[in-house]
Amino acid sequence: MITRIFVALFLALAPVTAFANQCPAMMQAIDAAMPNASLSEADMAKVKQLRQQGEDLHKAGDHAGSEAALGQAKTMLGI
Repeated sequence: MITRIFVALFLALAPVTAFANQCPAMMQAIDAAMPNASLSEADMAKVKQLRQQGEDLHKAGDHAGSEAALGQAKTMLGI
């Protein structure tokens, strides 16, 4: 019985740790795309703001919020 509980708990938490590792990869992709991006100054400022917000949320442990902000920045960059 206890073994089943541990297995269920492991399977429930495994996806959370996998997604937590996406934030740094998303930040790297944004950092790589920014120098070559053809955006207006206002849009580039927004991308930089979203990128920083994503990093701050990641450090605070809010990975869902981080991915949302970073995803919006990636969309604006076209990646």
